[in-house]
Amino acid sequence: MLEEWAPPQIQAQWDNSGLQVGDGGWAADKILLALDITPEVMEYAAAHNYNFLLSHHPLIFHKLARVTTASPVGKIIATALNKQITVYSAHTNLDVIQGGVSDVLAQLLGLQDVDVLDRQKGNYFKLAVFVPAPALDRVRKAVGDAGAGSMGNYSHCTFAAAGQGQFCPGAGAKPWLGQQDVLEEVQEYKLESLVEGHLVNRVLAAMREAHPYEEIAYDLFPMEIPAAYGLGRIGTLPAPLNLDALAISLARALDCRYLRICGEDDLLIKKVAVCGGSGSDFVRLAQRRGADVLVTGDVGHHSALEAQQSGLALIDAGHYSSEVPVLAAVKTYLEKMLPGINIAQYPGNTDPMYIKTNW
Repeated sequence: MLEEWAPPQIQAQWDNSGLQVGDGGWAADKILLALDITPEVMEYAAAHNYNFLLSHHPLIFHKLARVTTASPVGKIIATALNKQITVYSAHTNLDVIQGGVSDVLAQLLGLQDVDVLDRQKGNYFKLAVFVPAPALDRVRKAVGDAGAGSMGNYSHCTFAAAGQGQFCPGAGAKPWLGQQDVLEEVQEYKLESLVEGHLVNRVLAAMREAHPYEEIAYDLFPMEIPAAYGLGRIGTLPAPLNLDALAISLARALDCRYLRICGEDDLLIKKVAVCGGSGSDFVRLAQRRGADVLVTGDVGHHSALEAQQSGLALIDAGHYSSEVPVLAAVKTYLEKMLPGINIAQYPGNTDPMYIKTNW
């Protein structure tokens, strides 16, 4: 169910989203959400009888040479296995989807006319299948229900063109229509729809289940089109604000402990680019797409210099603060999909950094 929303197949190549520790047969009726899985988070889960731990950042991210309880990660894995606590992570796949990390950040700022900042390379196919007229509606619904024809805010998008099919059943055939060794003609439709790569097998299975033919003629064409998902978002404020006012509004919305800012306080901001987590690589893209400010985290010195010299303002809310709001969105999604299941967000703070102001 999680992978319907945030498919692991769309994660970055270097990522490690998905099942981290556990078994598909374990119970999952008490769910804890956390941005990071630290020893304290695992201890909390075990003490409060949570049996499914869902994090944004993967527990197992870099290659492990060994698993021992002498290391923090090894101790977490041992506890998870001993207590049968499933550990699952949705990282870059949760970053890029609609309703994910950057969408939540854009919503907190009240951005309008929101678009993906950096669209990913699409992995799409066009499915074309020949269907006899009486079965058209059934097959059309089946492939749509399986995810074919999903385009932005639309689903079940298909096109059908009528034509005349011809076939001759051979020895051993069990035709839906006609007789062996008799040439048959039938009114057919060429049904076409767009299918995301990770849904191809499911859509084909649904097509075969709904299709009346013993042998189904269909084509899959790879499509060179950008994906509907990607990193970051860009949109406009309901009304222009100066940089200082926007920063104050953001700090309150995120309840964050600090902001790092590049730009003049009185700079007028109309168009805003956002990228939760580490988004300083998008300085040039945000500037090229007309943003007045980029809101992100983990901005490096040289990226800030580049932004300053190009006239792009920056608001760095930190990696943790710019991503943690997505947990509320995940909780809302799970509560909608799993009514009656106990779902909670870890009450502590897993940000490893703090601000020292007294010296």
